Amino acid sequence: MRLGIRYRLLVPLGLLLSGVVAASLWSAQVAARRAEERVAVQLRNVTLTLRNLKYPLTTPIIDQIKQLSGAEFLIVFPGDRRITTFAHDDVEVSPVDEIPEADGFSLGPPVIVEGEAYRVRGLVLKEPHKDAGTSIYVFYPESLLKEVIADAERPSFLGLIFGLVAVVFTFLLADRFVRRIRQLEKQTRGIARGDFSPMTVPTPDDELRDLVVSVNEMAARLAGFQSTVEKTERLRFAGQLASGLAHQLRNGVTGAQLALDIALSDLPNTDTEAIAVAKRQLTMMDVNLRRFIDLNRNEPPKMEPCDLAKITRESVELFLPQSRHANIILTLEIPEHPVMLTGNPAPLNDIVTNLVGNALDAVGQNGEVSVRVVVRDGFAAISIADSGPGPSPEIAVKLFEPFVTGKPEGIGLGLAVVRQAVTAHRGEISWGRENQHTVFRVTLPISSEAHASMK
Repeated sequence: MRLGIRYRLLVPLGLLLSGVVAASLWSAQVAARRAEERVAVQLRNVTLTLRNLKYPLTTPIIDQIKQLSGAEFLIVFPGDRRITTFAHDDVEVSPVDEIPEADGFSLGPPVIVEGEAYRVRGLVLKEPHKDAGTSIYVFYPESLLKEVIADAERPSFLGLIFGLVAVVFTFLLADRFVRRIRQLEKQTRGIARGDFSPMTVPTPDDELRDLVVSVNEMAARLAGFQSTVEKTERLRFAGQLASGLAHQLRNGVTGAQLALDIALSDLPNTDTEAIAVAKRQLTMMDVNLRRFIDLNRNEPPKMEPCDLAKITRESVELFLPQSRHANIILTLEIPEHPVMLTGNPAPLNDIVTNLVGNALDAVGQNGEVSVRVVVRDGFAAISIADSGPGPSPEIAVKLFEPFVTGKPEGIGLGLAVVRQAVTAHRGEISWGRENQHTVFRVTLPISSEAHASMK
């Protein structure tokens, strides 16, 4: 049988409460009995005081003893003369020999006097008392006796009441605790169904609140993972589609390049400069088509010795006609000696081509773009700086993700290809704004042999 948390919390408390109830009832009985005994002892002491008095019994003395003890008194002298603290002296009582002796430890039988209940005890004064033969009746009010007993029992019953309050409070607390757990269960089931909406964080700062915060963090991460998976699936599909399309387009580009080569050989008077520009444009188109193909490839590029200075120079030269046409100052600073590293020429060419092309697009007209290659501490660094405004804040945070672009006609694959190529060559890429210029830096490790030869 399933036992819920609420009842698991209440069972030990119920056992404790049962013990408290039993102990409280027992304590109340003991306290009542002892309170009654204390009253009996008090009355005994009062009557013994009256018996041992050395002077005659008078009304003022009896009234003073009443104030001290709270009891009522009836004094019957020989000859039936009476002194009493009651309103009337015609109180009917049994003979004193039928009433328990006042010097005992009994409260005596109950009697009704003037409509009130009392316990009565009797005493006959003997020689050598001056009032020998006088009967003394002591009436203790039942109301005072009940009040004394109630005062003695009150702590036990207060403990019982507090125990009951604790059980009710624990039940309410356990019920609230269980409701919060059920809300958490509902949230986790929602996460299992794919609902990653966060749960309202409860106000009490306790372990359940920490658990809710953890579940919300888990849901947020799972939502991110789901978004990543969906994006990955879209990219994979787009990559497969783009790869197939790029293969077909490259065939057309290759055919166009062959046609231009034939035109140059068959028509010697053709404008060679115009054909050279067309060939460069076809080469750029081929590079862009290769981006689609390389983006969908998972295999590492084939590595071989490469001269980064040469690759950078050849890539930059492709953009010289474009920069002159747009009145852009394009400068190149590379070492005079080869910068050898182990890599693949095509991805390295893509790095430079994409970054320089983006820089030219960013500056528009009458801008500046500088390309620089330096070697330092076993690494070759390529920096491309442009005087453009830089990417917008919403683009900047995801600049290297595929299909993210700020250009209306852009595809958003350039920087994704660059990062892929840099990662394949165990390098790093970063960017920032320096002196009102946007600067991209690519750091690549050079081969140990080349590094030693350049020292």
